[in-house]
Amino acid sequence: MSAFQDRRMQFFAQMDSNSLAVFPAGAEKIRSNDTEYPFRQNSDFYYLTGFNEPDACLVLINKAGEQKALLFNRKKDKNAEIWHGYRMGQSAAVSVLGFDAAYEIAALHTHLLELLNGLTSLYFPIFQDPDLDKTLSSVINELRAGKRKGQKAPLIYLDSLSILHEMRLIKSEGEIAMLSEAAEISAAGHVRAMQECYVGMWEYQLQAEVEHEFALQGAPYVAYNSIVAGGENACILHYTQNKGKLRDGDLVLIDAGAEYQGYAGDITRTFPVNGVFSDAQAKLYQLVLDIQISAISQIKPGVALLDVNKNAVQQLVDGLLELGILQGERDTLIKEEVYKDFYMHGIGHYLGLDVHDVGDSGTADNPRLLEAGMVVTIEPGLYISASADVDDRWKKIGIRIEDDVLVTESGAEVLSADVPKSINEIEALMADAKKYG
Repeated sequence: MSAFQDRRMQFFAQMDSNSLAVFPAGAEKIRSNDTEYPFRQNSDFYYLTGFNEPDACLVLINKAGEQKALLFNRKKDKNAEIWHGYRMGQSAAVSVLGFDAAYEIAALHTHLLELLNGLTSLYFPIFQDPDLDKTLSSVINELRAGKRKGQKAPLIYLDSLSILHEMRLIKSEGEIAMLSEAAEISAAGHVRAMQECYVGMWEYQLQAEVEHEFALQGAPYVAYNSIVAGGENACILHYTQNKGKLRDGDLVLIDAGAEYQGYAGDITRTFPVNGVFSDAQAKLYQLVLDIQISAISQIKPGVALLDVNKNAVQQLVDGLLELGILQGERDTLIKEEVYKDFYMHGIGHYLGLDVHDVGDSGTADNPRLLEAGMVVTIEPGLYISASADVDDRWKKIGIRIEDDVLVTESGAEVLSADVPKSINEIEALMADAKKYG
């Protein structure tokens, strides 16, 4: 049984006894006029199917003790395949991917009328896919209108994502292997960036070095739009223009991750364009690094990321007070959130098929506790813009250090450890590249 079939069985086990679940595939999206963006499958659909084509639906039926997995997908079409590429079709979907049956997507409405008639419950991703909502609304209303003919529409409507996203939150051994590979490839891209960076380079040229390495290592797609931010651009958290020139004396922040077989890497490193940290840069960088190392050491089952972030904030405020960047009393500065002028985001997020992966995080009053098998990022940052009311030597410096971390039974494993992050390691790597490059 494949991993995808096993996941379908896990979902079946949580369905009502007389129910049906529908999961839509991703759709092709127009980039301009008649050209499309590269297709990327819906992560929930892929998690259950392993099928990587648009215009498809998965239907799971749990009825009278019998469970069936049906795929609705595009039919084989020789002419369409000449122009746009291979289609699996129905026969191969059954033999290759292990579905009980497969039908043409054009027949979805007709089959749903038959399959839903008399069932009690319907699971689907509520308010997530307008096209699916429209199809299901039409089918349900048609069944209601046929009441006199003995047709009966489901009475209970449940959001499938509450079950599915809980499944996705805890990674299997196979998923951990994929995430480890994504992290290692991502790390290789960051190492290459440090080796190839030089004063006068454009941000997009350094981006090309990172993404070139991803492709060489077997990951032709990025997990998200790469951030390559020199100087003050690093103070823009989601800067993706990547059009600036890298200048002598500036730091450059790179937040980039490879996607490997659907799974995301997510690493951030910050390093000096000229290969040597200035005194001010080194002090700020070491503060962020110390916070990150401390945060990673706290990761283990039973810990809340919210509490790790609270500890990070305390450590950051203490450091900024020591450097004279903040003045006042620590508890007051934290209570009034003065630190948010310099650290605006949280300590991390879940990682998986999506870079900001799904899963319940709980609430501020009742946060979700970490469990073995979760994968999270740990990414403290410090951003001091040109307009900040601080000494000029601290201005125009943005620093973030991010790693991918697996929660284990006894603690944590850093999946992205292959890229250096200490000041000495970074300077040595960049010096060697200049010497021998």
